[in-house]
Amino acid sequence: MANEHLATYLNDHLAGSVVALELLEYLEGQVDTTLERFLADLRTDVAADRQELEALMDRLHVTASSPRRAAAWLTEKVTELKLRLDDPSAGALLLLEGLEALGLGILGKRALWRALAAAAEAEPELQGVDYARLEQRAEEQHRRVEGVRLDTAKVAFGAAN
Repeated sequence: MANEHLATYLNDHLAGSVVALELLEYLEGQVDTTLERFLADLRTDVAADRQELEALMDRLHVTASSPRRAAAWLTEKVTELKLRLDDPSAGALLLLEGLEALGLGILGKRALWRALAAAAEAEPELQGVDYARLEQRAEEQHRRVEGVRLDTAKVAFGAAN
């Protein structure tokens, strides 16, 4: 059984993945076909990373926290409401803020993999995971999101608005 701090940390990141996946699904319904494909591909990537995290938790006998999952789901629904209030037309500002939230989440996921890699040096139970590959995937995801986010900022803050 993993220690309590590790279980809390892993569950917090699992909850973060719930927020990310729900937010991606919401954003997919708000954008044009080109961006919808981008967001769907990103959702697939985030789901794969979540499976990696769940596999690690299973291996460590860490039980998923139902209250954290519920709180994450609720957090995402409040985020949707906030985005709709900021941009009722579901335009560029809604997408910009959504992408920014996702980008920050991806940076948090990168931090998760880095922290686990560091801890694995002293904790054999954390070894056996390719944290460098997972960190690199997070960096690639962030790079993709950041490119679209910056393009969206140009539209959201452009002279035509």
